[in-house]
This record gives sequence, structure tokens and C-alpha cells, in this order.
Amino acid sequence: MEPGSDRYRGDIMRAESVSADQPLEIACDESGSEGEKLIGGNTDVFTHAGVRLDIESAADCIQEIRNIAPSPALEYKANLLLREKNRPALVWLLGPSGPIRGNAHVHLTDKTFLVVGKLAGLLAEETAQAPDADRPRDPRTGALAVTLYREGRRTFGRERWEAFLESFNDLMRAGNGRGAGTSPDTFFGMVDVLRRAGAGSEAGEIMESLWRARPRVDSFLARLLDDPQVFPALDPLIPAIVRAVDHWGEGIRPVSIVHDRQTILTEERVARLREMFGEPRPGAPPCSPRGRLAGLRFVAARSDARVQVADLLAGTARKIASDELNGRGDAELTALLRPYVDPFSIWGDDRSRSLLEAGSGTRV
Repeated sequence: MEPGSDRYRGDIMRAESVSADQPLEIACDESGSEGEKLIGGNTDVFTHAGVRLDIESAADCIQEIRNIAPSPALEYKANLLLREKNRPALVWLLGPSGPIRGNAHVHLTDKTFLVVGKLAGLLAEETAQAPDADRPRDPRTGALAVTLYREGRRTFGRERWEAFLESFNDLMRAGNGRGAGTSPDTFFGMVDVLRRAGAGSEAGEIMESLWRARPRVDSFLARLLDDPQVFPALDPLIPAIVRAVDHWGEGIRPVSIVHDRQTILTEERVARLREMFGEPRPGAPPCSPRGRLAGLRFVAARSDARVQVADLLAGTARKIASDELNGRGDAELTALLRPYVDPFSIWGDDRSRSLLEAGSGTRV
């Protein structure tokens, strides 16, 4: 089959002809998941990809990749496509003649910026009120997060700043019953050190505000311990799924998701996710879920070619985005990824965002 043929685009034509009330089924997968371990883990970027392909088109896509980059592997993974000898297959997959151009979406999460954003949410009382919110409702939260992200390392030094973020990460994980974590006393001991060290600076003033906000933090942790079904405070999968439904549903159409298996999404949490969307609200602000989640079911990636394609996209996107974030980007691959990147990705670095996203602007 010739790459870019109409057969690959058949699902688009079919999708345009169905009723707007009929759920649009999207296949999704992620890459870089380490649960709520966002600082000091093995990956610095989390990606979530969704593709709109029928099963036949997705199977044809996988076969074409095998034709371009032969391998005895039973299931193709991103690391195969990222090998230099298999670069033509990756360029084809992401390129304008491939099957997913206009048919796929990738949400990026800079894990450090997600942690900083949750910290800012505590100061603005947003996280304390809505721990399952995907994005800040108050512009002050975004402004605080951007300031901390940009100034924290510069003000406190890399080692001290990263130790502080890891301490906050562990504190939130402990609140959700995940590991020993850091005690509130230990964490606020670090806050005290930073507020003194950064006195007179923007970052230092934010640490001073955090020092005074301890009752709010303690209350939030108590809430997490009280409700075992509340969404994990820091897991990036939740905001990524919210964005997938927002993107594909466009605030009107119901979206049904077929996803690779995820242990954190219990039946109770899936039900809560559906409650978050409720009825469609055209024109709602981007901080609020705007679509309708009609269904969420889990499959083994190997059993569904659509999920395999989503897995390949998520895995290659994570490597491309991480390389760009760390100043070692591949210009060709970054340009090929750009059309797929969600403008509401959780990304704080302006330089890499300007390269990864068309019409970029820092958002939490």
C-alpha cells in the first residue's frame, strides 16, 4: 500500500458522516508514567497520545512500519522507531503522508512543572479545594507556577531546589497513601530554609507565603487521607485524559476512550471522571472540562492495533520532547511532532515550547 493513500484516511470521512450525538471512539496510550513519582525518577516528561483510526487502518499502519523497518519483535515499541536505522519509519509515521496526520493528538507534561503547578495551587487554595482539577482556575496560580519554575533553581541553586521539589513530591504521595514520603515537619523545615535563603527575591517571597500557608497544606493532606478514591494528587494521567476528551469532543460531542490498561483508574475513579464532565458546555473556559466522557475501557495494547499506534506516538513524542527540553533536540523530529502537540500541555520552558508547539505560550 502506498503511504498516505486514501485508505488511511477512511476513518476521517466516516467520522464526518456520523451524528454528533454518537460517541467518537479514540484509542489512547501513555509513555513515561511513574505514577506520582515525578521528581528524581527515570523520566522527566510524560506523554499521552490519542489516535482516531479504525482498526483496519491502524493494522495497515503497523504493517507499513514493519515494511519500512523490519524487526522480529512481536510488538513494535517506540525504542525500535527511535533507532537511527529505523528513522525513515518514524519520519513516515509523523509526516504529512503518514496515517495519523490530522488524526492524532499528544498531550505533553513536563513533570517538574506539574509539581510546581500543584505547589502554586496550594498557595492559591485551588488544589486544596479541587485536588482532581486538571488546570488552574485562577490566573494567579499559573503566574506563581511560572515564577517558581523559572526562578527557583536560579535563586536557591540546583541541588537545593531539586531536593525541595522531591520533598514536596514525596509529601503529596504520602498524603495519597503511596510510600513513606516526607513528613509535613520535614517539608516545612525545607521551606523555612528557602524562605530565609531567598529573602528579597520573588521565589523567596513565594516560599514565605508557603510557610504561612501550612494550615491549608495540612488540611489538604488530611482530605487525601480521608478519601482513598480521590484522584492521585500528582499523577499526570488524569489531566491528560481530561484534555483528550476536551480536544476530541470540542465541548459538544461525546468521546469514548479505549486505553491501555491503567491500574490507577479504578471503577470509582472512572465514575468520578465522568462526573467531572457532566453535560456539554459549549464555550466553557479552557480550565474546565468541556466534553462528555461516554465511556472508558481498557485493553491490552497487543490486542488492539489502534492502541499500538497510540503507544508508538506517545513513546516517540516523549523522547523528542524530552530531548528538546534538555537542549539536545532533533530539529527534524521536533518539527514533525509539532502538529500533534496539545496547546494546553503542562509545559513551563518557553524555549522548548516555542519549538514543540505552534502558536506557543506558557500554560499550566
